[in-house]
Amino acid sequence: MGTRSRAERDAITIEIGYALAGALFAAGVVFGAIAGSGYALELPHPLRRVLLLLGGGCALVVFVWRTVHVLWRFPYGYDRGPRQPSQPGRTSPDS
Repeated sequence: MGTRSRAERDAITIEIGYALAGALFAAGVVFGAIAGSGYALELPHPLRRVLLLLGGGCALVVFVWRTVHVLWRFPYGYDRGPRQPSQPGRTSPDS
């Protein structure tokens, strides 16, 4: 594993922050939509509790999925460096 430049370390740090912030927001929206409906519709306490647990479980799944999805698409891995264009000698729009 080679050493990373300061710019690469900064890019990774920013990407991790973006992934976590975006995942937290998405999980909050999912939790609010599911668990909040129990309070908005004035449902009985046992049903509200079920919606609260269901909302928490779904929020956890969304948080993990979104974080992994964002970080998986980031072009730097542990030892692979930036992704190269698909055709050597040519540049592609995403390089």
